[in-house]
Amino acid sequence: MAEAAGEKKTRFSLGVKAEDGGLARRLVWLVGLRLVLLTVVLFVLTTVYLKGAGGFSGILALGSVAASFALAGVVAATLRKGRALPIVAQGQVIADQLLWSVIVFVSGAASSAATSLYGLTCLSGAIVLGRRGAFLAAAAGIVMLVGMQTALWTGVLPVPPDQDSNLYDVTPARGAFPLFASTTGIAVVAALAGYLAERLRKTGGDLAVATERAEQAEQLAALGRLAAGLAHEIRNPLGSIQGAIELLRTGGSLAEEDRQLCVIIEREASRLNDLVGDMLELSRPKSPALETVDLASVARDVVILASRSGRGSDVSVRYDGLEHAAVDADPAMLRQIIWNLVRNGVQASSASEEVLVEVVLEEAARSYLLAVRDQGAGIDEAARPRLFDAFYTTRSHGTGVGLAVVKRIADAHGWSVGVDSQLGAGASFTVKIPLPAAVAVAAAAPAEPEV
Repeated sequence: MAEAAGEKKTRFSLGVKAEDGGLARRLVWLVGLRLVLLTVVLFVLTTVYLKGAGGFSGILALGSVAASFALAGVVAATLRKGRALPIVAQGQVIADQLLWSVIVFVSGAASSAATSLYGLTCLSGAIVLGRRGAFLAAAAGIVMLVGMQTALWTGVLPVPPDQDSNLYDVTPARGAFPLFASTTGIAVVAALAGYLAERLRKTGGDLAVATERAEQAEQLAALGRLAAGLAHEIRNPLGSIQGAIELLRTGGSLAEEDRQLCVIIEREASRLNDLVGDMLELSRPKSPALETVDLASVARDVVILASRSGRGSDVSVRYDGLEHAAVDADPAMLRQIIWNLVRNGVQASSASEEVLVEVVLEEAARSYLLAVRDQGAGIDEAARPRLFDAFYTTRSHGTGVGLAVVKRIADAHGWSVGVDSQLGAGASFTVKIPLPAAVAVAAAAPAEPEV
């Protein structure tokens, strides 16, 4: 059974819990890259564009960058505690857009080439928070840029006193197009970043599932090889035990109580032999040798055998269906499917309950439907996807082999297997077996008119 999420207490070097580890790692990378970018921006502003750190624009830009460095320290401290990481990430995105707004303001507002920095935050938001991070960054950047440019147009926000006013589009006629281009660029970058982040998330999830299944398959293959070796070693002494017990029981020298003990030993030995057979069938798959077989007759034989063995005394096994149903199948494999489904139904049933085996014709689908229905506890919805996986079982004493063998044999024949169940209302396992080619053609041919 899979362990519940949250049971693992693995921690990363920053002290963050495993369930927040992915977001924490991305935030760590974002903080590191952000510090590098801030250093570059600070150098370019003070040495190239502003010609030093003096003046209104230099002090404003330098103060904003210093505040961003301080914020990075706060984020790093929060990461060590591992608390409210999504809120921290969202705050970081908005703070970045606010910083870029300051730099955009001192370098020409909507006409500044620095508006491209808004797009960087859209990318980082998508990396950290996915699609919602990209959209949050775009919304914050567009609101700040539009608000800044509108304030310049209305005179609420004056042009920085140490900057050339000709660099600023202080009228809507001059600034409308730069504003439109900048906001459109931000929106497009956010949309692309969000789309790529979503695709990456889905691909990463599919890859994780595929990796997990590959690891499980490798483990099951190793276990199957071990089981096959043990099965060969068990089957020979098991046959000797069954033969000796049969001779002892029928020898006539035992009391009634001892003969009953022999019956129990024979029954358990037979159950062990069935398990060995299932494990061998699962570990060494083979192609079916097809021939025409009477499905209904095989089903009746299995019902009779199940009624006389195992729990046949307290669980009723009954057949209800067609008298004859010719199918193309491997006889031994067909018997194995029916026997495993009946045995599964009996094991799921309580005393006095019934297991019903049915064979019906589905004319529309041109196939026979083999159904084995029990009145047991039913199957939980969460267990159904793995119900036919090898060594997976919902019972405390089950082995998870019988249904896996059913699925493997059905797949080898090209048949479909289904299950319908509700908790407390039993389960119904079905196998859809196509009609033989000759029968299907005859059924499809139009009837000749009566004379």
